[in-house]
Amino acid sequence: MSIYETLNPMQQEAVYHTEGPLLLLAGAGSGKTRVITHRIAYLIEERQVNPWNILAITFTNKAAGEMRERVDQIVGFGSESIWVSTFHSACVRILRRHIEYLGYTTNFTIYDPDDQKTLMRQVCKKLDIDTKMYREKMLLNVISSAKNELISPREFELNAEGDFRQKKIAGVYYEYQEQMRKNNALDFDDLLVKTVELLQNNAEVLNYYQDRFRYIMVDEYQDTNTVQFKFISVLAAKYKNLCVVGDDDQSIYKFRGANIANILNFEKVFPGTEVIKLEQNYRSTQNILDVANAVIRNNRGRKDKTLWTANEAGELVKLKQFDNAYEEADYIIRDIRDAKVNYQDCAILYRTNAQSRILEEKCINYNVPYRLVGGVNFYQRKEIKDILAYLKTIENGQDEIAVQRIINVPKRGIGATSIGKVIAYASDQEISFYDALKDVEFVPGLGKAAEKISRFVTQIQVFKSKLNVYSIRELIEDILDTTGYRQELEAEDSIEAQTRLENIEEFINKAVSYSEQEEIPTLGGFLEDVALVADIDSLDDSDNRIVLMTLHSAKGLEFPRVYLSGLEDGLFPGSMAINSDDPTDIEEERRLCYVGITRARETLTISAARQRMTNGETRFSRISRFVDEIPPQLLDKENTVSIFEKKPSAYSETAASVTMTQTKSAYASKKSVFAASNNNFGKSLSITKADNLEYTIGDRVKHIKFKTGTVTGIVDGGRDFEVTVEFDTAGTKKMFASFAKLVKI
Repeated sequence: MSIYETLNPMQQEAVYHTEGPLLLLAGAGSGKTRVITHRIAYLIEERQVNPWNILAITFTNKAAGEMRERVDQIVGFGSESIWVSTFHSACVRILRRHIEYLGYTTNFTIYDPDDQKTLMRQVCKKLDIDTKMYREKMLLNVISSAKNELISPREFELNAEGDFRQKKIAGVYYEYQEQMRKNNALDFDDLLVKTVELLQNNAEVLNYYQDRFRYIMVDEYQDTNTVQFKFISVLAAKYKNLCVVGDDDQSIYKFRGANIANILNFEKVFPGTEVIKLEQNYRSTQNILDVANAVIRNNRGRKDKTLWTANEAGELVKLKQFDNAYEEADYIIRDIRDAKVNYQDCAILYRTNAQSRILEEKCINYNVPYRLVGGVNFYQRKEIKDILAYLKTIENGQDEIAVQRIINVPKRGIGATSIGKVIAYASDQEISFYDALKDVEFVPGLGKAAEKISRFVTQIQVFKSKLNVYSIRELIEDILDTTGYRQELEAEDSIEAQTRLENIEEFINKAVSYSEQEEIPTLGGFLEDVALVADIDSLDDSDNRIVLMTLHSAKGLEFPRVYLSGLEDGLFPGSMAINSDDPTDIEEERRLCYVGITRARETLTISAARQRMTNGETRFSRISRFVDEIPPQLLDKENTVSIFEKKPSAYSETAASVTMTQTKSAYASKKSVFAASNNNFGKSLSITKADNLEYTIGDRVKHIKFKTGTVTGIVDGGRDFEVTVEFDTAGTKKMFASFAKLVKI
């Protein structure tokens, strides 16, 4: 039996089709890498193609390395002549030989993000750019996006006609590129842009590489952007032996510039394209695939395909809905612990990095080892450590590490030289660093920095004076606003900055949780509580850990047991996508959901919370519209309403202002960092129905949170009265009278 006979019929067809453009639509878990490597072997062994005439491109160094290894194993002799690389690596190899045609020398430097930031600071200084209005990182993001779309500084300037802000950025773009050329340097975007420029403007170089790479294969084609598409299409224009492999249903990197139209319109760009679908999945059970198919078919911008498998039907997908995020996290970690399975077989996936905080704490509470992928421990993230350093400085100025961390965060113009002089003065006087800052007028040689340090100390002292009147949440909010920390992140206007803001909101949630659980909450107590969580992170040095990661990080991976958490409208899909005028934003979120579902091999649990704390406030959400798209017969809804009994009518889309919570003894520990939104959590709660209400329909009433409103309905629900109120500012809410505590006005 030949190696090709081990492939299924559609895989074989893809391998044997070697001439002309080929679009290989490879569904999740359909063995696409196996097809690519076997196709390379077939070209060499059966079609007598020279190995050096083959180019295989993928996106990451890891993927390229794995493909290189598999190609070497299957091809054997001569495989080293095949180019197997990332886009950037292929471009570097070309530019190192020919970039002199573009006015650079072949020993050009490649700037990493830190180098780019340094250069951008110099550009802004030279052009007298106000970096409070035009953040350096924002400028770099705009320039990167322009390069990905092959928009030159000149085109950018023409497009900016009449827009003062864009004209200003165009000037920065010009100067940035001029300085890059002067420094004989390229950034990562330039590697592709300059290669395309080289191929388009030099016929000799173009002919050489078109003849060199007569057979081109591109993996993960759905993730290509405009400049990557141009690079490939120019190279393949002569022989047209281009095979692209991808899955439009897994296109989830729009925020990085990926253009799904590249795969959706492939046949239009390359006439005569053969389209082959790989729909047989080797990863998941049929029930999991049926759920994935049911969700993704609601997208309009896609190629029709349906995943199937020869595997068993498997368990139904579990659906769990909880009162709040703490119950959700508690259930997930206990379910993993009690399942008696290898921890490394379990993955918890979520939409935003900030969601990891509660899950991490529950892992620590239950002594379950975990590994955070695509990020660092929640309390080790820069923005969290910055805010903690402010709090530590306010609580205890003797913590020199904390003070030195934030003395110039956000930037105040207090440089390392000035800080060094203060440290030397503190050492000479045998006082703390912070006390030396307070005596700044006596520190020699500071010059203008003395006034800046004095303003910093005054700011900290003002924060200290508010300790007795501010809650911890209010103090954090004051720090964020007064120092300009929040404003700086908002002005940056990038995905990374948005993620940091979400993490800060989650940290505020932690502060509110602590305050609600403690009879006398203090800043010192809060810092101790956080330290106990943050310092116990090394639970187990083995690799047998559950994996916590965002859905974007999970692409390309698979696990026997997957928990897909936070399936609520407003979180997943996110509120920005829901409120967007562009319908493709929701479709990208749905593709992300599809990616999450298809990571599971054997069991999948989908979970949601009715209420989740956001920026210190409890918000109520309906279950995700993506869950509504799953046929009921595919879901195991046992205990869907959590381990607590609920009266369904109390949870309409407009309702759920107060929930009834009866807890089990397992949650009685007050220190378990549990229900942030319920002061009675951990206690046995009984409902006492009033004989009658002091208000009736039409009366004006007042609620502690939603303020004033008009009663529009009262229903005797047996155990309690269900009251509907049209609040003046909060809209219509339904609630149980015993919990609402409405007061007639």
